[in-house]
Amino acid sequence: MNATKSPAMRPRRTPLPVLKHTLAAALISSASWAPAAAASCGPLENQYGPFDYVTQKSRLGVVEQHHFTPQVEALIKGATSVSASEDIDYTLRAFPNHHRALLSLVRLAEKKRSSQPVGLGYSVECYFERALRFRPKDSTVRMIYASYLFKDQRDAQANQQLELAAVAAGGNPFTHYNIGLLYLERQNYAQALIHAHKAYAQGFPQPMLREQLQLQGKWKEPN
Repeated sequence: MNATKSPAMRPRRTPLPVLKHTLAAALISSASWAPAAAASCGPLENQYGPFDYVTQKSRLGVVEQHHFTPQVEALIKGATSVSASEDIDYTLRAFPNHHRALLSLVRLAEKKRSSQPVGLGYSVECYFERALRFRPKDSTVRMIYASYLFKDQRDAQANQQLELAAVAAGGNPFTHYNIGLLYLERQNYAQALIHAHKAYAQGFPQPMLREQLQLQGKWKEPN
């Protein structure tokens, strides 16, 4: 759907080292590529939005009732068109950092074997650029993006996204747990252990990350 229409209408892979000074600088300087990204991936201004998926949940109803329906999310069919592509596009114009829509976007690209399936206004890469231009400290977007980059064999870029996600996470145990799972999947056990310790130190209840590290003989109690 085109953004000019009427408004009526939360891991899977990853690895890396933690370099706080350079990563903090990267977070701060992420705005430096905004003008270039805007030129190639379009402005964020939209008739409805843009809204923040994390902090502006009250605005989601219109989009999720009329565009990002369960059938669109599952790529079964579109809500306002034949395919799900246009409704995913509409959703990500209104909520650039809509986590579930970004996950559906990646699955759509995999299903169609295309970086820009028919019906999308931008390439998959552009939707991630737009999301991070809008909310550069959204760790979940960075984790989803990292997973996409790993699948595209761009490990160095994926690693950077995970590093930035870790810095932006601060002391959030849920985020560190998921980053740890991504490192675990990439067999980066040292980093998985670091993030497991951070998650469990904050009382995170799920034991799977610790258990999987134990199965690999890589679990160590924190000092």
